[in-house]
Amino acid sequence: MNATMGLRERKKQRTRKTISDTAITLFLQRGFDQVSVVDIATAAEVSKPTLFKYFPAKEDLVVHRFADHQTVSSTVVAERPPGVSAIDALHQHFLDGLAARDPITGLNDDEHVLAFHHLVYSTPSLVARVGQYLAQAEETLARALTDALDTDREITAALLAGQVVATERILASTNWQRIVAGRSADDVHPEAVADADHAYALLREGMAVNVWG
Repeated sequence: MNATMGLRERKKQRTRKTISDTAITLFLQRGFDQVSVVDIATAAEVSKPTLFKYFPAKEDLVVHRFADHQTVSSTVVAERPPGVSAIDALHQHFLDGLAARDPITGLNDDEHVLAFHHLVYSTPSLVARVGQYLAQAEETLARALTDALDTDREITAALLAGQVVATERILASTNWQRIVAGRSADDVHPEAVADADHAYALLREGMAVNVWG
């Protein structure tokens, strides 16, 4: 039974990936608004109901790639080593992302990643959906901070989570702008690290260091 369920789950994952990859290829070729759900289903060789079973909205075909990052920050806080503060754990995680050229940090010059980024941020409906994902990530982080910090006021955790999410979004946007201007990720990396260090220092100073635990 477990083996059967494993096969079924893998098949679902392959189908989901095929549909998403097909959609993104078509969107990059023609533009998001010029490709219909029927076009995608036909190219992926699935029915329209099957497509919607995996992706309830057309925007989800693209923005679901951000979903994996919704719980990353909260996990970093929850699973940080003993003696490491929440802010220090988040800071180090962002620096690790820069070193790994994680696209979520904006420090990635792969042509396919850049094309995907342009697709998302040049399409209003996709920008709106990314905003929803960021809001959910902020709520998840706030819950983790409520558990992690020495405070009984949920508003404190919510404010800190909002500051972290906004800070990392601005850092990523700044890195993307440098890459789009023609610089390489390797060239930008030292500046990106310096910016991250500065930004997290401001978070520590501005939000009272003792609150972070």
